[in-house]
Amino acid sequence: MRDDVVIVGGGLAGSEAAWQAANHGAKVTLYEMRPKEMTKAHKTGSLAELVCSNSLGSTDLQNAPGILKEEMRRLGSLIIASAEQAKVPAGSALAVDRDQFSSTVTHALEGHPNIRILHEEMPDIPTDCVCIVATGPLTSDTLSQSIRAVTQSRYLYFFDAISPIIDADSIDTNVAFRASRYDKGSDDYLNCPMTDAQYNAFYDALIAAEKVQPKDFEKTPYFEACIPIEVMAERGRRTMQFGPLKPVGLEDPRTGLRPAAVVQLRTENVHRTCYNMVGFQTKLTYPEQKRVFRLIPGLEQAEFLRYGSLHRNTFINSPELLTATLQLKARNTLFFAGQLVGVEGYTESAAMGGLAGINAARVLKGESPISPPPTTAHGCLVSHVALSDSRHFQPMNTNFGLFPPLPHAPRDKEKKRRLIAMRALEDFDSWKTASRLS
Repeated sequence: MRDDVVIVGGGLAGSEAAWQAANHGAKVTLYEMRPKEMTKAHKTGSLAELVCSNSLGSTDLQNAPGILKEEMRRLGSLIIASAEQAKVPAGSALAVDRDQFSSTVTHALEGHPNIRILHEEMPDIPTDCVCIVATGPLTSDTLSQSIRAVTQSRYLYFFDAISPIIDADSIDTNVAFRASRYDKGSDDYLNCPMTDAQYNAFYDALIAAEKVQPKDFEKTPYFEACIPIEVMAERGRRTMQFGPLKPVGLEDPRTGLRPAAVVQLRTENVHRTCYNMVGFQTKLTYPEQKRVFRLIPGLEQAEFLRYGSLHRNTFINSPELLTATLQLKARNTLFFAGQLVGVEGYTESAAMGGLAGINAARVLKGESPISPPPTTAHGCLVSHVALSDSRHFQPMNTNFGLFPPLPHAPRDKEKKRRLIAMRALEDFDSWKTASRLS
């Protein structure tokens, strides 16, 4: 075995992984194919180049991404430190000067005595070392083939077809009822019933709503099973009633009758704190999703923890393949990190890279890898990655729906979130101390 940690991919996840592994005593070789081989989205050969936005999201601890950033800061995150150096005014959001940010990250990694950077493509996953694959949504075709081989092809996806996620507390359960079709199966579904008039109003709003136009590198043909809900609607006014909005096998307990249409919400976690809108992958803009989907009975006050989308991506079915330490179950010297494992967002990708880097360094030294408690922002992301239902697995960003409920949660939402944040940071500090992380 080689005596260094090999990291493939110099995006935010790979950069953070290299920094953490090197700071925990490992020699690191970081492979980044740019600028020799460019992607359709990147413009430079710099490490940690931001391609879709200049914002890393909120720093407010009343927002779940803010908790994640604070935990990363307490781990000595290079990505967070560099973002703070390159920060530009954006309220509570951590927005950055893109060039300054990537330049700061690049110079820090180039100057680290434990890190060697090679600007060349790694076409295959190496087998003679502890390795982290962090190549992100624009993984090269050759490396994608290697990932297919090591994970089995049915566990590799090339685009996200994502439905919105809704906070359970914002669903009107006086309208939405819990049931499975024909009373078969579990009661993991909430059902939002529609009359003909409500369905027609929803249909008209959906057809007229503003859609996001994909960037060139995001264009991809649809799979029939994953077409956007508005594309399905364009095929005819009643098409959705024979698809995800079909009412067969369901009876509205308020009327005793079968509704004209039903929107089903499927629980996303064991705590039933968040629900997925089944079949609602969409290209609607975020404001339009909020406006149009709130026309659905029971969702008039819906709080969206994640909006729907459909764009090019590469990710693996992590619950089937990875442990909670981000190691491949079939090969404990191989780690995956970043968007590849099924997280959404710059910060989330970097956070998973950091954990992979820490654990890779530990494995190289013969130590046991570690995983944060599920009450922390890092831990609830890892729980989503490793413990979700593999049959319905989709990438997720940090949100309060992923955190375990408080034992005695107050009704006031702001107070509840403040208590979740306090618990997360207290548990994170205890875990960090117990794990002897500097």
